[in-house]
Amino acid sequence: MSHELITFLILIIAIILFFLEILPLPVTAMLVPISLSLTGILEPQDAFSYFGDRWVIVFLGMFIISGAMFKTGFANRIGDLTVKIAGNNGFMLLFLVMLVLGVMSAFLSNTGATAVFVPVVVAVCLRSGINSKKMLMPMAFASSLGGTLTVIGTPPNGIVNSVLNESAKYSELGFFEFSKVGIFIFIIGILYMVFFGYKLLPKESTDEKEAFEDFSQNLRTEKMWFALLIFIFVIISMATGIIDLQVAAMLGAMLTIITGCLTMNEAFNSVNWTTIFLFAGMLSMSQAIEDSGAADLIANQIVNVSVSPYIVLGILFITTALLTNFMSNTATAAIFAPIAINIAESMSVSPYPFMMAIAISASCCFLTPIATPPNTIVLGPAGYRFKDYFIAGWPLQVITFIVAMIIIPIFFPF
Repeated sequence: MSHELITFLILIIAIILFFLEILPLPVTAMLVPISLSLTGILEPQDAFSYFGDRWVIVFLGMFIISGAMFKTGFANRIGDLTVKIAGNNGFMLLFLVMLVLGVMSAFLSNTGATAVFVPVVVAVCLRSGINSKKMLMPMAFASSLGGTLTVIGTPPNGIVNSVLNESAKYSELGFFEFSKVGIFIFIIGILYMVFFGYKLLPKESTDEKEAFEDFSQNLRTEKMWFALLIFIFVIISMATGIIDLQVAAMLGAMLTIITGCLTMNEAFNSVNWTTIFLFAGMLSMSQAIEDSGAADLIANQIVNVSVSPYIVLGILFITTALLTNFMSNTATAAIFAPIAINIAESMSVSPYPFMMAIAISASCCFLTPIATPPNTIVLGPAGYRFKDYFIAGWPLQVITFIVAMIIIPIFFPF
């Protein structure tokens, strides 16, 4: 059996196990690098190297910082203020959280913004008596939607510009050019979740909510200003790029311990290890799809049906979105961006609509908890199941596709 087929087989089996939840999610995720190693698709050192991936490090750091925000009472204070503004109105609260986080994600790392907002939203839910399951997934979706508004909002946008920059024929997309498409998707996506999507989310309560309540006992309110300063420092560092994302996140995490906001045990307990193992395990699939030749196989199939640029636009969007739901969106964009340029040149059309489709589809993926970093971050704190994402996310996935197919050719003609 060829390496391409073996890779696809491992991916399909993993998807089935994720949906059925026969095994714990981290176990299924870890079986992926194990299988890729045993079948010779990847070398073991490569398959398990993603525990050092930059986003895994960011997750670790931001979980600890989030723990400090709870333990010092900072998240609770923000929660009280938000509830005061929303007036315990679940509808208004959901809209406010999605709007604020979406705008933040346009200018900050959407991963970082989501991670630091989790304890704030959970605190809001505790204060207002709202089930956190109704809030955290819409929050993650809003973060991804907001990331489409600027070039720095999400990694795929930067990758698209990097690939364009490597070619002497094309100029990079401007800072707000992504918003020509992203603003429509952002507004419509929020309206969908606020008026309809939240109804598809689980209604039952979760043990994670109780865990957050326990974590908030015996607050160290005298350390709140330390937590606040650390939080501001990390956000500014991420926004300006003065310090790299993973360095800023981990430095902030260490400062919470040094300043006494958290003890070492509390820092370890604040990390959601399901998220860490799930993300690190599945990142190996990204490299496997590229190294095995599966990515080339997909590209060749797209070229073979390139009878119309509109059809290719749709195929690129759907293919990128589907793969991104099961591998790193950064890796997916890196794989398909150069493929899109080659296809555009072979058809003698502009590559910009294809590149925009890849940037949008790599960020707007809502079917699984591993589709984007924000999706992964909220998995553990809300106690979601794998299929919860599919149930609430598939209409939004279809909506983003339809909007993109209409808007992209208008602002980026072939």
